[in-house]
Amino acid sequence: MARQAKHEELRQALLAGITGSPPHTPLPTEREISARHGVSRNTVRQALDALEAAGSLYRVQGAGTFVAPPVVSKSLTLTSFSEDMRARELEPGSRLLAAGTVRAGRQLAERLGVEPDSDVVRVSRLRLADGSPMCLENVHFPAERVPGLTDEDLTGSLYMLLNERYGLDIRSADQIVRAVDLDETASALLGVPLGSSGLRVQRVGMDHRDTPVEATTTIYRADRYDIRFTVRRGQQ
Repeated sequence: MARQAKHEELRQALLAGITGSPPHTPLPTEREISARHGVSRNTVRQALDALEAAGSLYRVQGAGTFVAPPVVSKSLTLTSFSEDMRARELEPGSRLLAAGTVRAGRQLAERLGVEPDSDVVRVSRLRLADGSPMCLENVHFPAERVPGLTDEDLTGSLYMLLNERYGLDIRSADQIVRAVDLDETASALLGVPLGSSGLRVQRVGMDHRDTPVEATTTIYRADRYDIRFTVRRGQQ
């Protein structure tokens, strides 16, 4: 049987060493790992690169390498952020950044099916999982459908609030997912280095009559979140 490459042996050893460690636990430096395992710095970098690509580690320039928190995998089922987190035994939370009424403008009007000069309610929140930042969320609703929304408690599940307070039940959604580089503001709020990768999800949620209820743009930390789905080959 062929001998495993040194970097693969080291990857397995490092993975075994960090299994069960709390998220954000720092790893030894590359120099220390090299000396401890008797391998070259290049071998160490290859092993760390593989672990980072697999989501087991993350690096912060100038600070070091750390154990990554578990990644939340989102299915294609329409669920709220709170439902997603609780399904993974994480406690959802929110920090309200802003809430108010603004003019729709052309792009939002197209997404919500309203006139460009219509009023829409905008709610901006930082969403948390067990107290750690997970995503930035900007939600817009046609103002006429959610009167008094900004006076409500906006730190919980908006889907639950829409249903209980306004009788709005979001049944389906169109979504577009795109990879982005996080800007200075997003990086600071999400607690990641400037230029880190993110996932931008643009969603239009619709009620049982396929009438748009919400237009949401959410930016997720790519190191904490992914989207998983199954595809099947059609009949030939």
